Amino acid sequence: MKKPILYAFNCPGFFPGCFIGLIVLFLSNPLFAQSDTTKKLKEVKVKSSAIPQIQVIVPSQSLSANEFIHYNAFNVADAIRDFSGVIIKDYGGIGGLKTMSVRGLGANHTSILYDGVQINDAENGQIDLSKLNVNGIQRISLYNAQPPDILQTARAFAAASVLSIETIKPGLSAEKPYLVTAGIKAGSFGLINPYLQWQQRLSGKWAFIINSYTINADGGYNYLLFNGATNTKQKRVGSEVAIQQVDGTLYRTDSNSKFNLRINYYNSDRGLPSAVILYTPPPSGQKLYNRDLFLQSGYQHKWNSGLQLLINTKLSQNQLRYFDPQFPNTAGVLDQHFSQREYYQSAALTYAIKPNWQLSYAADLAVNNMNADLPAFRYPTRLTILNVLASNLILGDLTLQGSLLNTHLHETVRTGTTTPDRNIYAPTLIATVKPFADKNLQLRGFYKYIFRAPTFNDQYYGFTVNPDLRPEFTKQYDLGISYLKSLNGLFDYLGFTADAYYNNITNKIINIPSLYNGYARNTGKVEVLGLDAGLKTQAKLKLFTVTLSANYTYQQVQNVTDPAETIYLNQLPYTPKHTVAINAGISKGAFGLYYNQVISSSRYYGNDNNSFDYMPAYGISDASVVYKGAVNHFPVSLAAEVNNLFNTNYMVVQSYPMPGRSFRISFQITI
Repeated sequence: MKKPILYAFNCPGFFPGCFIGLIVLFLSNPLFAQSDTTKKLKEVKVKSSAIPQIQVIVPSQSLSANEFIHYNAFNVADAIRDFSGVIIKDYGGIGGLKTMSVRGLGANHTSILYDGVQINDAENGQIDLSKLNVNGIQRISLYNAQPPDILQTARAFAAASVLSIETIKPGLSAEKPYLVTAGIKAGSFGLINPYLQWQQRLSGKWAFIINSYTINADGGYNYLLFNGATNTKQKRVGSEVAIQQVDGTLYRTDSNSKFNLRINYYNSDRGLPSAVILYTPPPSGQKLYNRDLFLQSGYQHKWNSGLQLLINTKLSQNQLRYFDPQFPNTAGVLDQHFSQREYYQSAALTYAIKPNWQLSYAADLAVNNMNADLPAFRYPTRLTILNVLASNLILGDLTLQGSLLNTHLHETVRTGTTTPDRNIYAPTLIATVKPFADKNLQLRGFYKYIFRAPTFNDQYYGFTVNPDLRPEFTKQYDLGISYLKSLNGLFDYLGFTADAYYNNITNKIINIPSLYNGYARNTGKVEVLGLDAGLKTQAKLKLFTVTLSANYTYQQVQNVTDPAETIYLNQLPYTPKHTVAINAGISKGAFGLYYNQVISSSRYYGNDNNSFDYMPAYGISDASVVYKGAVNHFPVSLAAEVNNLFNTNYMVVQSYPMPGRSFRISFQITI
């Protein structure tokens, strides 16, 4: 039997010389001297329904680019809000901060991979999903525990869950050596969002893609403010945005290797609307400026022996400025500047010992540092070394996967004290089995011991440092079932998943707020009991195709620190016990009509779980009408969307009202 072969990977350097070496190595071959030999074959049309990929070794959920419009997705946060187990913390508006929590663990426990390489933020550990526009994205996948492929960077093993973002790759031919996609979205709150993608084939092996977009909006929207007796109509101010982003990637592909070199620049000026407090006019003029740049390179190579190599390199710089013209200090203004840099190198090897048994080893090295113009700032630098051993074994209907992650953390500061070195081992065990003759049914389970290190903000923001601040440790247990069957009758397929899980968190890091001198400390224990369930199906009704997706989440996230405390067994803030998401669509030919519903049960914004911090349940509905056809043989799409269809007045974060009904239209053409 022939051994299965995966893809492998590139670049032995670590600093900028790595990129120069890569370019010289690959461009030393004649780039444009290759000639293509083509033969025109008869066209073969294949029609089939896209069956969801739900039977992988770990619980997973995904959306492709064709489905984004079904969910009225403007950014990554919109696209994944229907995923089971996911809670989006949303401060409202086009430019409002949006972060995700998976299975009650908080935003710091989810790693976001961009084409396999982590988007990292050593300053606060939380990635703002509103900054990730869906233009240029091919697929978004959420994996609990870790991605199923063991040929990964070590960082892919180093989180409780992973959100993987895959960008569009060039698929061009000699007959059609280029592809240009242009579009525009416009709508409520003064939104204008033009975007452009250019794909170009340079030769049989080389191609590039350039993506760019701008977003401009005044961000103002109406909302209702309840003053204890009546609702008064107010308008949100100070939420204007101006964003520009450009991303260019050079690709080289042959039968045994792949190479890419990407540069990405993000520039934004955003207003920060303040909390809405009764009888207190909200301050205006707060601004957040982001200037983010990264250079990323990847190489994959495979040998016929079953050995595969994966190398990734990344250099990034993030600059942030926070401006508040009405800050209550002696100067009456606050103008702070932060800058962080990362130098990252990863190498991974996988070897197929037998067709059913793979071993892998991955090593990552990252250096993060941070500067700020704050008084007595310590200018921290963190060295992170990750090593992972992993194995994947298939024994008939049983699949076993295990990994052992070693993390070494070393930090230095210019002045003051720092935390001691950390050296931590974290194992993961995963298993799936198809126990019955009906192979459509699969049982799965995993155990993962993982942690999240304190961020620079946790340790060094403010005038005090807690040298005893420890990492936050989590034990995850999961047991689930999945069923997927292709059908020939009325329904094309039927897919169902259900996973029960238990998470135990110790040394939980909390931040004690203060106007001038906040600090972080370890406190308490948290237990999470949860259930995620999902259903997907598609049916054909004569001339119509009907799709249905439904997800349900139950999360009991309780403080179990001290039975003597009044908050013992209370639900953690901003965690609803029940969430339901339903997406339904009906299409005929080029036209489609889609409806999306998200329902959240009541929750609390404080630890006391009393009537003063109670937040009521809410349900939000979105709808869209889509046309996908052609004009003069050029593919076009046109969509009209309504968000918050029934104009529901609600808040996700206390004192930050969400927009009411809004509209958006979009047009796209590919040449």
